Amino acid sequence: MNIDNPIKQTTTLPEPQIRTFSTLLAEIQNGQTKIPQFQREFVWSLAQSANLMDSILKGYPIGTFIFWNTNERLRSVRDIGDFTLPEPAEGVYINYVLDGQQRLTSLFASLKGLTVKRDSGKIDDFSQMYIDLEANTNEQIVVLETSEKDSKTHIKITDLLYGGRSILRQYDEKYDEKIDQYKNNIQSYNYSIILLKNAPIDIATEVFARINEGGKKLSVFEIMVAKTYDYDRCFDLATKFKELCTELEPMNYETISDSTVLQTVSIILEKDCTKKQILTLDRKRFIDEWDRVTDAIKKSVEFFRFSLRIPVSQLLPFNTLIAPISYFFYHHKHIPTGNKMAYLEDYFWRCSLSARFSSSVEAKVNQDVKRIDEILNGLHPSYDWAIDASPEFIEKHGWFSASRSYIKAILCIYAYQQPRSFNTDALVNISNYWLTRANSKNYHHFFPQSYLQKKLNWENKTFYINHILNITIVDDQLNKHEIRAKAPSKYMKDFTKQNKSIRETMKSHLIDDFEEFGISTDNYEAFFHKRAKMVSDELKKRIIESKSDLSIEVQLLEFNEIEENDIVESN
Repeated sequence: MNIDNPIKQTTTLPEPQIRTFSTLLAEIQNGQTKIPQFQREFVWSLAQSANLMDSILKGYPIGTFIFWNTNERLRSVRDIGDFTLPEPAEGVYINYVLDGQQRLTSLFASLKGLTVKRDSGKIDDFSQMYIDLEANTNEQIVVLETSEKDSKTHIKITDLLYGGRSILRQYDEKYDEKIDQYKNNIQSYNYSIILLKNAPIDIATEVFARINEGGKKLSVFEIMVAKTYDYDRCFDLATKFKELCTELEPMNYETISDSTVLQTVSIILEKDCTKKQILTLDRKRFIDEWDRVTDAIKKSVEFFRFSLRIPVSQLLPFNTLIAPISYFFYHHKHIPTGNKMAYLEDYFWRCSLSARFSSSVEAKVNQDVKRIDEILNGLHPSYDWAIDASPEFIEKHGWFSASRSYIKAILCIYAYQQPRSFNTDALVNISNYWLTRANSKNYHHFFPQSYLQKKLNWENKTFYINHILNITIVDDQLNKHEIRAKAPSKYMKDFTKQNKSIRETMKSHLIDDFEEFGISTDNYEAFFHKRAKMVSDELKKRIIESKSDLSIEVQLLEFNEIEENDIVESN
């Protein structure tokens, strides 16, 4: 065994400490001990808090508090009941409570006699907590109900501690010894603390998660909400993220995830979006650049909606694409034209059609920053993955699942055509909330599934029935009430009578001549191959041929494996 290279200690070992009554209260009151915002709300009842105080009066152990000692400034609880906690001076080390929040809040509220308003609207008055001077040590000493007792046989905890002689003189001398003893028990009680020092925030939150949630980790976003909070600058990441989603809602891109936003911030600031990098982002710079980063996100959404005609975020093949595209618009303030636009679109479609971000997302986004830099400089990047836009490839890999990136890419092609209603020629309303599942309201099998199940004799017919080439984007009303399980020749005959522009309408679905597409004769094979050719032609318009595309068989191995797994899961 090699003992010359011990494991590097990145943090000091936890340090046991003791806090007295006066020290603990003072640290809370001056803001040196705080409860981070990722802790749950204070939920302990008055009865639970009374039991805690009873244990302290009797000298029982109440468990150890675990504090994280750091000069980080986290989003933390600003008020305990009606007591506002101050912000300590910049640079002062703070003890954030990792374990014992409910006990510590109960203790502080009880000792200060605070009023706590619950989320339900109920108000608990912690000043109405009494010591029963008649109780024996084997009985409950701290009580809440005193209506049936003589008022001179019980004393408020706050009166005991802060009442002074004028209040204490009201009690019979026979209680003097108990009053002195109880006061001394509270003031001399030693609180057990374990202090975690010099630990980075990810370690501290990992400790918190293991203690409090049985191993359930806090998300990176929850950690960053705490880390980037700045009271003086009114910056609260949780609020800022909600504001961004609200701004994106009219554009139908409100489903952007918090993790994608953090990746975008990190890739813009550091050209690295790994979790480790996100957690070490400088708070001041994060806040300074927030508005510019979110402006770049909005510009990327405009690019998706208007240049690529992707009307809703649910159709994006990968949410991750927001990060590199936003990086582009952070450095390029306007919609690009000419080669830059062509190169940017080529990048989008190459990622979307290749399952680019189905694995190793962070590493691949980091790699792609170099490609975006090349596009910014007017250069066409080289790619080490291939794209096959042929009809045969589409036919082979088109199993329809609304969650597959490859299928979403083809749905984006459908949406680009601005599909129109079969019967009215009106634009189809495409909604985020109608596109989440394969059986969603906007998706219609042009040759209805129940019809093909009876008529089609192909091997593996379920695959070919539930295929992207058999999918059109229509309105819910049309799907449910007009088409149902009718043969295409029948329902299209009805729509021809209703819609004088039916031929042009169907072109918006990449469906052309009714005879050639086998619609008049219900020939699914003709329809399947003809539509594959039309989709292929649209894809080829968007891809700039690369050398990597010439070695297609080797390069598509990873794609095939991913897609086959998707098909198994879909089945």
